[in-house]
Amino acid sequence: MTYTPKSDFVAVMMERGFLADCTDYQGLDEALLQGVRPAYIGFDATANSLHVGSLIQIMMLRWFQKTGHQPITLMGGGTTKVGDPSFRADERPLLTEAQIDDNIAGIKKVFSAYIDYETDAPNKALMLNNAEWLDGLNYLEFLRDIGRHFSVNRMLSFESVKSRLDREQSLSFLEFNYMILQAYDFMELNRRYGCILQMGGSDQWGNIVNGIDLTRRVIDNEVYGLTSPLLTTSDGKKMGKTAEGAIWLNADMRSPYEFWQFWRNTTDADVGRFLKLYTELPVEECERIGALQGSEINEGKVILANEVTTLLHGAEAAATAEATAREVFEKGGVGDDLPTLSLTPADLGDGISIVQLIVKSGLAKSGKDAKRLISENGAKIDDQPLTDAGLMIDAGALSSPIKLSAGKKRHALVKLDG
Repeated sequence: MTYTPKSDFVAVMMERGFLADCTDYQGLDEALLQGVRPAYIGFDATANSLHVGSLIQIMMLRWFQKTGHQPITLMGGGTTKVGDPSFRADERPLLTEAQIDDNIAGIKKVFSAYIDYETDAPNKALMLNNAEWLDGLNYLEFLRDIGRHFSVNRMLSFESVKSRLDREQSLSFLEFNYMILQAYDFMELNRRYGCILQMGGSDQWGNIVNGIDLTRRVIDNEVYGLTSPLLTTSDGKKMGKTAEGAIWLNADMRSPYEFWQFWRNTTDADVGRFLKLYTELPVEECERIGALQGSEINEGKVILANEVTTLLHGAEAAATAEATAREVFEKGGVGDDLPTLSLTPADLGDGISIVQLIVKSGLAKSGKDAKRLISENGAKIDDQPLTDAGLMIDAGALSSPIKLSAGKKRHALVKLDG
């Protein structure tokens, strides 16, 4: 992915809906005119995959490179040991170094689908780990040289901290140091790599401003901050979260079909907005598709699902997911790419209850949820209503795969191996 440097990054952010705020629009635009410039977004390693809630930041980095500049993905090998308190009700659980390293390895798999780390061009992306400079800090020197630049009064005024204190919820000293470490990251990236811009969600505004102030105070360099909105769907739900859990980006945690289906189930009102944010279709085309009505908007959702899935998993995976969906929903088939639960004869024993199968296949979180699904006529087996919560499935019933359904849109296969 190589491109001629341009100055239109800020314009792209504005017209596609990425921009919530910027510390200096004109100053940033002029700085980007001067040639290839680095910008970064930090990702803490609290899980071994990112989810759809992080996709807007990944797309920002992708557009930054597409407009000719150098994206930096900063892995929080150091800051994850502390935990970001921003807008949380409680302290994050502390992870071991081995857990953090495993999580970083899992997260890295996603980025290469969106960002080019291999090009020989000046805008070749970098992947860095802040443990490189944070792990070796001398605490007393850090307090003397860096800590003196931070006002506790000002830090307490940031909304991410203030909201927690207003609710009389504990904020540990460990967490309170997070914003100082993140500010130090920005200064180090500027000093080491000439990074002039930190981007993130709007909940990171206070942390970003701290980094800008620290960089100006300590090394007298001009840097900038840009934030994206914290997205919710049109019905008020947090982006990337569903009743079944997070929509993970790694294929081993959320299959390409399930990922495709998430986007296919987008609410009508969100189609145009999501096309602008999560695909590279021209803005005019996004608006045209988003304005479709009735049954036509459903084809718009298929376009959205195909475009987003192609970026992450490739065109073949998107085409397979679409074909599976059409077979399942239009022809009543089972499809070849549905989430599949494979059982061994040992798993099956003398038989297994349908309630257990619904839970194991991911269609319900618990046996109680599965029984409720059945009692409310929301469950099907091979497209037939499932009414008996006591039904037992044995090897004979699994002589061929069976299809379980929860509502109209969620399906899974169960098959017997061996």
